[in-house]
Amino acid sequence: MKIPLIQQKLRSTRRLAEILKVLSKFGFREIIIDLGFDTWLPGIKKEDQPGPPAQATTLSRPVRMRMVFEELGPTFIKLGQLLSSRPDLVPPDWAEEFKQLQDNCQQVPYTEIQKVLADEFPGRLTLLFSSIEQDALAAASMAQVHRATLVNGSEVVIKVLRPGNRQRIEEDMALLEGMAQFVEQYFSNLGYSPVAVAKEFARELSKEVNLIHEGQATERLRRYFQDDPNISFPKVYWEASTRNVLTLEEIHGRLLSTVSPEQLGADTRRAIVASGTDAIFKQCLRFGFFHADPHPGNIFLLPGNKLCFIDCGMTGQLDKKTTEQLIDLVAGVMKGDIDRLCRVSIELTDIDPLLTDRRDFRSDLQQFTTHFQESDLQHLDVTKLLSDFFTMLQCYKVHCPSDLIFLIKALTTIEGVAEQFDPEFDVLAHVEPQIREIVTKRYGFAAIRQRMEKSMMGYLDLLENMPQDIQRFLDQFRHSQFTLNLEIKRIDHLAEKMDSSSRLTGISMIISALIVGSSILILADRISGSPGILGTIGIIGLVMAGIYSAGFVAAFLWPKKRK
Repeated sequence: MKIPLIQQKLRSTRRLAEILKVLSKFGFREIIIDLGFDTWLPGIKKEDQPGPPAQATTLSRPVRMRMVFEELGPTFIKLGQLLSSRPDLVPPDWAEEFKQLQDNCQQVPYTEIQKVLADEFPGRLTLLFSSIEQDALAAASMAQVHRATLVNGSEVVIKVLRPGNRQRIEEDMALLEGMAQFVEQYFSNLGYSPVAVAKEFARELSKEVNLIHEGQATERLRRYFQDDPNISFPKVYWEASTRNVLTLEEIHGRLLSTVSPEQLGADTRRAIVASGTDAIFKQCLRFGFFHADPHPGNIFLLPGNKLCFIDCGMTGQLDKKTTEQLIDLVAGVMKGDIDRLCRVSIELTDIDPLLTDRRDFRSDLQQFTTHFQESDLQHLDVTKLLSDFFTMLQCYKVHCPSDLIFLIKALTTIEGVAEQFDPEFDVLAHVEPQIREIVTKRYGFAAIRQRMEKSMMGYLDLLENMPQDIQRFLDQFRHSQFTLNLEIKRIDHLAEKMDSSSRLTGISMIISALIVGSSILILADRISGSPGILGTIGIIGLVMAGIYSAGFVAAFLWPKKRK
C-alpha cells in the first residue's frame, strides 16, 4: 500500500474514533456497543468511559444529537441542516430540532485568511484589492466573510472557505459513505437508501466547498431578474473569485432578520411579502431554478422596498417535465382523479407501480384529496398539498426526490416570512394568476397543438427509420448474429448461492465416499479372519468422515445463527 493511502486510513480511523467518542459523550454509547464498534475501538468501551454528563441524561435525544453535530464541525452541521428539511428521512421532532443548528463560529485569524488569499491569487492580490478589512463580517462553519475594496473602487465582500475545511469534509464524507453502506447492509427496513442519501448529501456539500457553484447560481438568478424593479441579486466579480474565494457586490441595506415588522408601515410590509412571494414562485414555476433557503437572514431590504437575495449556495432545480407533473398533481387533487394521481406518483417517485393498484393505497389517496377538493385554485394551499402528499407516500416507504424537498422547503420558508411580516397576506391568492397562467399553458389549445405536433414528428421519424431497422434485422437474421443482452437483478446473490451449493455438494460426496470406502475396508478385513492394515485404514476413514460431517453441519448452521 502506498504511503499516502496509509496516512489517509490512519486519519480516517482517528476521525472515526473522535466521532464515536463524541456520540458516547452525549449518551449514545449503547448504540455504539450494539453496532459492535467497541470491539475494535476499545477507547469507547463502556467500562473505560466515565458516565455521561448530566445534560446527556436530562435532554431529549434530538437535542443531544444536535449538540453532537455542533461539536463535530462543519460536515455534520451541514448534515443536520439537510436533515432538518427532510422529514421523510428523520422523525418530525428531530427535523424541527435540527433547524436550530447554529452555523456561527469563532472567526479564523486574519493571518490565515490572508494566506488563503495569497495562495488563490499569487502575485495578484494587491492588483485586485486596494484594501481588505481584517475583522470578519460573518464567520460560519464553512466560510468567513470580509469587507473589501477593489482597485477600481468597487465595494465588495469576500467569502473565503475556512482553511482546512476541504480536507476535513472529504475525510468526513468518506466515513459517512462507509457508515451508510454499513447501515444499509444491516437495516433494510428504513424505507429509503442510506447510501443514496449519503451520495445526495455529498453532491450538495461539494457545492458548498466549491464557491464557483454559488457564484454561478447567483449570476444565473441575477440574470433572470435583471429587469425586475423589486428583486435583485448581487453581482459576481469573477476576476477575483476561485473555488475557495467568492467576491460579490456589497449590498447596502438591512437584513430582514434584523428588521422588526413593527418598525415598518403596513404598505411596506405588504410590499416586502409580495416581492418575496413573486420572486420564489417565479423561480420555481417559470424559471425552474430557485433559491432553496430564502429565510430573512438571506434577504436584504433596500431603499424603495426592493429585496436582494444573497447566499445562493443552496439551490433547487425543476425541469419542465417535473413542473408539468406537479401541475397534474394539483389538477388531479382538485378533481379527485385517483388514476391521474397514481400516474403522477409513478412519474415523480420511485414507487412500485404494483403499489398503486392496492386498495389501501388508493383509499388513502381518496382520503387525501377530500381535504382539498372544496378549495378553488385561488385559495388552494399548494405547499400543504405537496407536503401532505409526500408525507402520505412516506407511509408506504416511498422516497421523495430531493429537488421536490427543496421546493417544499423554499415555499415553506417564504410563507414563514409572509406570516412574520404580514400575517393577513394571502400568498396563494397573490400567486394565483401565475399558477393559472401555467395551467392554461399546460392545457390550452396552443399547448395541446404543440404536443400533438411533437408526437406527430416522433411518429414520422419512426416511420422514416423503420425500413432501415427492418433491413438491419433481416441482415442479422440471415447471418444468425442476434445478440441478446439481459440484466438480471441480484445475479451476484444467485451466483453466490450456486457456488455455496456446489461446495456443499462436493463435501457431502466426499463424506459419502469415505463412509462407503471405509465400510468396505473394515468388512474385507473381518472376512479375511486376521485383523490387518485394511481395518485400521477403514477406521481412520470413518473418523475423517465424522470430522467432515461435523464441519458440514457447522457450516450449514452457522450462517443462520449469525443472521
